[in-house]
Amino acid sequence: MKIHLTSVFVDDQAKAERFYTGVLGFVKKHDVPLGEKDRWLTVVSPQDPDGAELLLEPAGHPAVKAYRDALVGDGIPLAQFAVDDVRAEYERLREHGVRFTQEPLSMGPVTTAVFDDTCGNLIQIATQAG
Repeated sequence: MKIHLTSVFVDDQAKAERFYTGVLGFVKKHDVPLGEKDRWLTVVSPQDPDGAELLLEPAGHPAVKAYRDALVGDGIPLAQFAVDDVRAEYERLREHGVRFTQEPLSMGPVTTAVFDDTCGNLIQIATQAG
């Protein structure tokens, strides 16, 4: 068993597409219209185009707002992405205007940072030493 697809709820799919591809560097994998305004919109890592997909899912379900508000209010990231160097990625993303809620923090063999994805979520980036 392996992870094929996971999702993040987003307020605006077009805005999310711009952020996740233009700023974070993911590439669009699928973009299929669903109804009048929603899309089946997935992105993947350019280093693993056949790997796990991230669905930029419309946040229309009534439970989503309370769930995301609670996570953000408590500073809990919705997802974590692996990067080669958290500190370098932190600097690169800050140059693109990304707002961090947690600067790089080393905790033993792991270094993490947390940013606002501009679409209603906190996302953690992490590097594990060795």
